[in-house]
Amino acid sequence: MLYIGCPQWSSAHWKGRFFTRDCQPKHMLEQYSQIFSSVEGNTSFYADPTPETILKWQNSVPNHFKFTFKVPRRFSHDMALKNCQSDLLVWLKLFEPLFENIGQIMLQLPKSCGPNFLASINDFTRLLPQDLPLGIEVRHLDFFDKAANETKFNQFLIAHNYNRIMMDTRPLFSEPPVTEAIIDAQKKKPKVPLHVISTAQAPVIRYVGCSDLEANKKLYRPWLNKIRHWLDEGKTPYLFFHTADNYDAPLLAKQFIADLAHPSATLGKFPAELEPSQNSLF
Repeated sequence: MLYIGCPQWSSAHWKGRFFTRDCQPKHMLEQYSQIFSSVEGNTSFYADPTPETILKWQNSVPNHFKFTFKVPRRFSHDMALKNCQSDLLVWLKLFEPLFENIGQIMLQLPKSCGPNFLASINDFTRLLPQDLPLGIEVRHLDFFDKAANETKFNQFLIAHNYNRIMMDTRPLFSEPPVTEAIIDAQKKKPKVPLHVISTAQAPVIRYVGCSDLEANKKLYRPWLNKIRHWLDEGKTPYLFFHTADNYDAPLLAKQFIADLAHPSATLGKFPAELEPSQNSLF
């Protein structure tokens, strides 16, 4: 199965385009999960939800839906993966009601975290439940050296059954910075090499598309064959679609799935498509 999603589940810009016209923020996750099978849970990177919010999220999605929550930045960035065992256990306890709906936990490491941090990465990941799938995203260029550093890192991932998260920002950086959204995205997104490898059962691709939806067809064409190959091997890829401002991220996902044309990869109808048109109301 292919899990498909976006980097968020709520956006006022999606009302009337993907969500129904009157969709309120409290109902956006419910409508989002009618379309997609997964989501990047970026909210957990910045702040902890309340236990009540966790239960609301759980009750808003169908059983097959999978969250991919990020490990909080206070662990991965501020504390550099050290001296956080007690706080991490509290965080895991908070999210425990959602464990059945968590496809994997995503550990996003800062650019400052290089191969010399591998022992710290190992110590930190050993604190996580073994039955909770883990994906790791690195941004230090030495992890992309196609030499000893990258080989050692990939071997670590394979040995522990951790997924390497691949971020494809080439489409974003292929277009000139002509809008505020593109300028902002090019400042914030990492410009790292793309090395395609599946180190475990559920490879993760974060595809940051360019603004021209049609132009993305050529840019993501190699991914079509790779995803088909992984699916035919019995793997369970996670594929998340971004754009500079995420305004058209759902359309990019829909276009990709149509081009993929694989029986195990489907996308739900946009609730806005099922809503009566304004003209039909009169």
